[in-house]
Amino acid sequence: MAAVDNAPPSPVVTVTSTRTVAPAAAKCVLATFDLPYITFYYNQKLLLYRLPNGASDFPDAVARMSASLSDALAYFYPLAGRIRQDDHDGSLSIHGQHGAEVIEASADHVSVDQLAGEECSEEAEKVMQLLVPYTGVMNLEGLNRPLLAVQLTRLRDGVAVGCAFNHAVLDGTSTWHFMTSWAELCRVGGAPSLLPVHNRGMARSVRVNLPLPASAEAHEKTDPNGPKVPLVARVFSFPPSAVARAKAAANAALPPGAKPFSSFQSLAAHIWRAVSRARALGPSDITVFAVFADCRARLSPPLPPAYFGNLIQAVFTGVPAGMLLAGPPELAAGLLQKAIDDHDAAAITRRLEEYEAAPKLFHYSDAGPNCVAVGSSPRFRVYDVDFGFGRPERVRSGANNKFDGMVYLYPGRGGDGGIDVELSLQPEPMQRLDKDQDFLQMRAP
Repeated sequence: MAAVDNAPPSPVVTVTSTRTVAPAAAKCVLATFDLPYITFYYNQKLLLYRLPNGASDFPDAVARMSASLSDALAYFYPLAGRIRQDDHDGSLSIHGQHGAEVIEASADHVSVDQLAGEECSEEAEKVMQLLVPYTGVMNLEGLNRPLLAVQLTRLRDGVAVGCAFNHAVLDGTSTWHFMTSWAELCRVGGAPSLLPVHNRGMARSVRVNLPLPASAEAHEKTDPNGPKVPLVARVFSFPPSAVARAKAAANAALPPGAKPFSSFQSLAAHIWRAVSRARALGPSDITVFAVFADCRARLSPPLPPAYFGNLIQAVFTGVPAGMLLAGPPELAAGLLQKAIDDHDAAAITRRLEEYEAAPKLFHYSDAGPNCVAVGSSPRFRVYDVDFGFGRPERVRSGANNKFDGMVYLYPGRGGDGGIDVELSLQPEPMQRLDKDQDFLQMRAP
């Protein structure tokens, strides 16, 4: 039998149209929680769907999704504005009804299976980056660009839905609230079952004078760690049994009455240790773990889950690599548990006050040395985003906001407790991780 060449010919993706979808006008002042993300990049999400009748269903799918996007933006109106900076006090807010950008494209030689498999080829990884808009676009460009861009790409047997969200406008919880609501409107019409809460004053809205750089390039030149290194992004799927083993290993030696470690803390500790081994860190080298914690339930009083905006803060913990790797799994899990538990309402308020007193434009290197940072959450119901043609076959991130050690966690598609780990590392550590038996054996079914 002749070998089948799955590599699609060039050009792989062809843009066929671009338009703007807009709701009524509105204004929204950015809260202190929002401001640190102005020098991050647009958050990119990619959802791959199989269409019942293949590419012939694409025109109808685009028409329905575009119409329902207009309806969704009427409820989630900040995504249709532009960021503006006040000439007097330098504060940032969202203005107008400029709309979201909708791009149509075609990649007729690419199938859903080529992109949605457990082990994607290097060529498929490159193709996926072409299916998501606004790669390399910093959030501060929301002064001139749409705050939401959607690319709908026709595949051989389905559709790729690539979205780019301005991270200064919303966090992961709000991102998936929007996505599930948009899909719900497309599928059944009416109004979203969970309406967004837009009062950003609930989250401490102080008018902060934030001096913005002239461009993304100008900001990157101020990074003390210099140019970016080439990275390799991989997805490691942990089935439910592997997640359970990681949790059991972390909790095995806990004394009676001790607070047990969660699945997240246990798996995060396993990843942190494995990445530190792969980096070949010395015993005295400090390694930092950062998790972007949702603060909605941590505030006093707590804010509703439907609060629309950013309500996350990075929580850090650091330790010498020698201690991390020589200690048992519960040491790493315990460090993470303590850091997360200690981030209460008082700690959140202190962080906000510190930022308001001395606003800062962040770089990735501010995460700390030899960092492992977790964004997204396996609690996000990403596979419930059904536009009327079924659940997505795969959910992935784009290339933006991926630095050395960045991790995105997604629930496994089966909905049975598995977790997909999307990890970016430098090439040599990634090669070592691929040969790490402790890491690989834990992933076994």
